[in-house]
Amino acid sequence: MRYKSQSVAYWYFAAAMVLFGLQLVFGLLSATKYLGPDPLINLLPFDVTKVIHTNLLIVWVLTGFMGATYWLVPEESRTEIHSVKLAYIQLGLWLLMGVTAVIGYLFGYGAGNKLLEQPIPHKITIVVVMLMFLYNVGMTIKKSGRFTTTEGVLLLGLGSAALLYLPALLHYSNYTVSIYYRWWTIHLWVEGVWEMIQGGFLAYLLIRLTGADREVMEKWLYVIVGLVFIAGILGTAHHYYWVGVPAYWLPIGGIFSALEPVALVGMAIYAYSALRRSGLAHPNKLALHWTLGSAVFTLFGAGLLGFAHTFPSVNKWTHGTLITAMHGHAAFYGAYAMIVLAMIVYALPSITGRKEGGSAAGYWSFWLQLGGMFGMTLSFATAGIGQVYLERILGLGYLDTQLKIQVHFLMLIATASIFTVGVVLFIYDFFRHAPRFHLEPEDDDLKDRPTGNLRAETDPVKYG
Repeated sequence: MRYKSQSVAYWYFAAAMVLFGLQLVFGLLSATKYLGPDPLINLLPFDVTKVIHTNLLIVWVLTGFMGATYWLVPEESRTEIHSVKLAYIQLGLWLLMGVTAVIGYLFGYGAGNKLLEQPIPHKITIVVVMLMFLYNVGMTIKKSGRFTTTEGVLLLGLGSAALLYLPALLHYSNYTVSIYYRWWTIHLWVEGVWEMIQGGFLAYLLIRLTGADREVMEKWLYVIVGLVFIAGILGTAHHYYWVGVPAYWLPIGGIFSALEPVALVGMAIYAYSALRRSGLAHPNKLALHWTLGSAVFTLFGAGLLGFAHTFPSVNKWTHGTLITAMHGHAAFYGAYAMIVLAMIVYALPSITGRKEGGSAAGYWSFWLQLGGMFGMTLSFATAGIGQVYLERILGLGYLDTQLKIQVHFLMLIATASIFTVGVVLFIYDFFRHAPRFHLEPEDDDLKDRPTGNLRAETDPVKYG
C-alpha cells in the first residue's frame, strides 16, 4: 500500500463481503421456495426474499465499486484521497441505507417498482452518498494534477450511474409508463455505464498484472465509451417488447444489445496475448485468474447468452422467463461481481501483508464459484427452455408449468450450493488476515516517469 488513505478501501471491501454473504442466503432461500411446501411463506414469502436478494446484489457490488475506486485513484493520481473522513461518513450512510431498506422490505415497506424498490428517503440518501463519493474522488484527482484515461472512464461511468439514478426518483401513476422509464436506470446501469466501470478496473488490473501497454488498453477504453453511448442507449429497446412501443424498436434493441460487450471481448483477447508475452511474471496469479475470468465470463454471460436471448425473434418468447435469470446471473457475475473480487484479491496483499501468490482456499474459491455459476446458468437455461415451450407455446398455466420443471430447480440448488461454498471460502480467506495498512516505500523513479507509454512505469514485477 503506497498511500495511507488507501486503507479506506479495506472497510468497503469488508462490508461488500458481508452483504455478498447475505445475498446468497436470500438467493438460496428463494430457490428452495420453487420446490415447496414453504414453511416460511407467512414470514418470508418469495416476493420478499427475491427483492432482498436482488437489492443486496446491487448494494454489495456498488460498495465494491466504491472501495475499488478508493484503492485505484490514489495509485493512478499518485496522491492521498482528498478526505478520508468523508469516505467513512459516506460508507456509514450507505450501510445505514442498505440495512434499513432490507428491514423495510421485510415489513412490506418499499416503492413497489421492480429493482428500484427503495422508498424515497432511501433514494435521496443514495443520491447524497453518490454526490459525496464523486466529490471526494474528483477533488482527489484535481489536487493531484494527474488525470489518466483509466480514471477518466471510471469516473465517467460512476458519474453517469449517479445521473441515471435520477429517473428512479420520479413517480408515475401509470404502471406501463413507470416500467418504461425504469429501464432508463436499470438497463443503462447494468448494460451501459457499469460496463465503463468494469472497463476501467479491467484496464487498471491488466496493465499491472500482465504488463499490457497502457496506450493500447486506454484505446480499448475509448471504444468501450463509444459502444456504451451508441449500443448501450439504443439497446435499452430490447426491454420494450411487452410495454407497447412501436415494433421497430425490437430489432434496434436486439441488434445494439448484442454489440455492447464487443469492446470488452477485444480487451480480453488483447489481455490473453499480453499474458502470453509476460509469461505470468506477476506474483499475484490469483488476481490474474479473477481478472481474466471476468473478461471471459463476460464474453459468455453478457455476450453469447445476451445475444441469444435478446435477438427479437427469440426475445418475444423468452422475455420475463427463467431464460432472463440465466442471462442475468451469468452476465452480472462475470462482468461486475468477478471484477470486484479481482480488485479485492489484487489489493489484499498490500493491505494485509499476505503472500501475493494466493492461498489454496483462494484458488478453491475461484474454481468452485466458476463451476457453480456455470451450473446455475445451465439449470436456469434448461428450466427456462421448458417454461417457454410449456407456457408460451403450448399454453399451460404458470403453476402447472412450474410443477413440470421442478427437477431443474433441484439442479439449481445443488450447483448454487457449490457456488456458495466457493463464496464462503472467499469470505473466509478475506477475513483470516487482519489488515496491517503498512506503507510500501515509494519509488522516486516512478514519480518522474512520463505518463505517455507506461509499459516501463507499470512493470508487473517491480511495481505490482
